[in-house]
Amino acid sequence: MRYLVMIRRTSTGYSIDVPDLPGCIATAGTVENARQVIAEAIEMHLELMQQSDESIPAPSQRVEFSVNDTSAEELCTWVEVDESRRPVTS
Repeated sequence: MRYLVMIRRTSTGYSIDVPDLPGCIATAGTVENARQVIAEAIEMHLELMQQSDESIPAPSQRVEFSVNDTSAEELCTWVEVDESRRPVTS
C-alpha cells in the first residue's frame, strides 16, 4: 500500500507528515532517510490504530497542497508500506 507523504526542509533537516494519517509525523536528516523513517512511522501508526480498533483509512490517490513560500524545499512523494500486515477499511 502506498501513502502520500509531505517532506519539508527545516533548519535542522526534514519534517515529514502523512495527510491521510493525522498525527503520523517524523523527522530526518536527509530526504533518503526521511522516506525510510516515515515508512516505519506509518507502520507503527497503523498498528496502533488497529490495536485501538480504529478504522484504517485507505490511502488517497492525490492530495491538494500549496507551496509554502518560506520553505527552502518541499516534496510530495509516495511511501510503500507492507499491506499484508494491515487490514484497510474505508
